[in-house]
Amino acid sequence: MMGDPLAETHGLCRSFADGNRARLPVLFDINCHIDASDRIALVGVSGSGKTTLLHILGGLDVPTTGAIAWPALGQRETLRPAKVAFVFQRPSLFPALSVAQNVALPVLLLEGRDNAEVAALDLLDQFGLLDLAAKLPEEISGGQAQCVAMARALITKPRLILADEPTGQLDSAGAHHLLDIALYLVGESGAAFVLATHDEAVAARLDIRWSLDAGRLSTDVLPREARR
Repeated sequence: MMGDPLAETHGLCRSFADGNRARLPVLFDINCHIDASDRIALVGVSGSGKTTLLHILGGLDVPTTGAIAWPALGQRETLRPAKVAFVFQRPSLFPALSVAQNVALPVLLLEGRDNAEVAALDLLDQFGLLDLAAKLPEEISGGQAQCVAMARALITKPRLILADEPTGQLDSAGAHHLLDIALYLVGESGAAFVLATHDEAVAARLDIRWSLDAGRLSTDVLPREARR
């Protein structure tokens, strides 16, 4: 039997106040759920609400109305960094830490393990980035930084990974290389993976398609022959 969903929403809406105290609606009546091992592509034009939805699913933001819960994960305050991990759209590496230290940081915060850096180096090796381990974020490219951020998200073996345009600064070959490794590692752990993307070739690699259009969500499971 399938266990409790990792996350589920009911009638979720989110709006923001503008400078005139008016409410700007971003998400409308979102009803969705995420189960273990789901592979979800979240697509939609810029401004459709993808980032806002990811932030709410991961507990970084809260809905204006409606509800969200994490039945299989627990309370919002306990989600990060062990149970839910983020790969943000914009640079998120700590500038004063080396690449290896950035990747190791979640493990150090959780457990203070002596082998945190060993685990970080192993992940960097799997991503083909071991030669960057000692470099600072300012010394690597934007695409490399996105790969490092993905490695950092995976190091704690979270149950849910939320990635916001992680391939946006990579060419087609680099994007598929990153996705190959991420999907392999996610598959090993049995985690769920939700990836927001503008790249239809990337979206087609995942099993489930969520489409946001003007803040409204529709869902679809891709036929197996369409996945690449």
